[in-house]
Amino acid sequence: MSGQTIQVAARDGGSFSAYLAKPAQGSGPGLVLLQEIFGINGFMKAMADRYAEEGYVVLVPDLFWRMKPGVVLGYGDADFAQALDYHDRFDEKLAIDDVAATLDAVRALPEQAGKVGVIGYCLGGRLAMLTAARTDVDCAISYYGVNLQNHLDEAATVRCPMMFHFPENDAFCPADARERIIAAFASHPAAECYVYPGCDHAFATPERPQFDKPAALMAYSRTMAMLRKVLGPVHDLNELWEKHCYYEFATRDVDAIMPTMVAQPYVNHVPTMTGGVGHDQLKRFYKYHFVDSNPADTRLIPISRTIGADRIVDEFVFCATHDREIDWLLPGLAPTGKYFEVPMLAVVCFRGDKLYNEHIYWDQASVLVQIGVLDPAGLPVAGIQTAKKMIDETLPSNTLMPNWASSEGKPI
Repeated sequence: MSGQTIQVAARDGGSFSAYLAKPAQGSGPGLVLLQEIFGINGFMKAMADRYAEEGYVVLVPDLFWRMKPGVVLGYGDADFAQALDYHDRFDEKLAIDDVAATLDAVRALPEQAGKVGVIGYCLGGRLAMLTAARTDVDCAISYYGVNLQNHLDEAATVRCPMMFHFPENDAFCPADARERIIAAFASHPAAECYVYPGCDHAFATPERPQFDKPAALMAYSRTMAMLRKVLGPVHDLNELWEKHCYYEFATRDVDAIMPTMVAQPYVNHVPTMTGGVGHDQLKRFYKYHFVDSNPADTRLIPISRTIGADRIVDEFVFCATHDREIDWLLPGLAPTGKYFEVPMLAVVCFRGDKLYNEHIYWDQASVLVQIGVLDPAGLPVAGIQTAKKMIDETLPSNTLMPNWASSEGKPI
């Protein structure tokens, strides 16, 4: 963990601890994370560090301090029983006062610039909604908040943008309660409610058995979209991606590529499962199996680019001559000297102003056909035609479909 512990003055006297994580950029909008019933444990600190990496000044207050300062619990049965006991004795009203004090503390930090948001999990998910209703926070995000349905009389007082992440199978917020909450916020102009099919309570906590990585990633991306929209900071992802690609394909400078990425990035070329996870493996991949593995005449034809809050989706045609062994694209195949063009799709995720990961997709069968190692006869695969049709949609469709002729002249 890269943060530190500071003291926050309570509004009714005394003080409590809070975990502080600051962005590498030195300043940024404020963010308060509200704990599960397990205290400021490793999960809460890890999330604080992650949001600091995104550019936020993050505080995680100890909300159990009035019962016992410094509660840190895991997810085993014994710790779970203790956590439930703390929850049962929890003073919600005083807790919101402590959250408000934490908001004051964030705003007073010299590193904090601009607006302040709040994100809560489980117990903290309920407190996030109440914070939105009772304080001047700028946005609030609730992950599987418990007993939200008991506070719907306060929904009308929520003025800021509000987001809810609901697991479909959450016993602590069953379907009827969830529908009541969604209905209560239906007329709110800036409320977003998402339901995650097949997921259970705590689906976003990696250390718990209910963890669902795809759902957690989707929820995180949606969370970042709201934070960027309401709080900022807004980075020029297009410029960051262009610079990264320039070092990859123009200068082929590995030492310049790596600083464009987070400390522990990863790349996955999906059809061939090539790339790397972590700095050292990825740098090795770039240095020995990517930048100089690309043919001399490599060029990219851009087709479209979609820029979101935390990622870019780049659609392009990769063009090259197979003049060398291309480890990442055609591993193990000796150069054939054949020219090929293949449509590619890159989904590039950012954390803050650095690349976090890349998922690259293409039709490997099309490449194999074009270099002459796959006979397309009798197979529903095509060669360079896939790239040509990507650029010119008027080229014939359905040429691989024998049954296409059977529908000719039929009513439509």
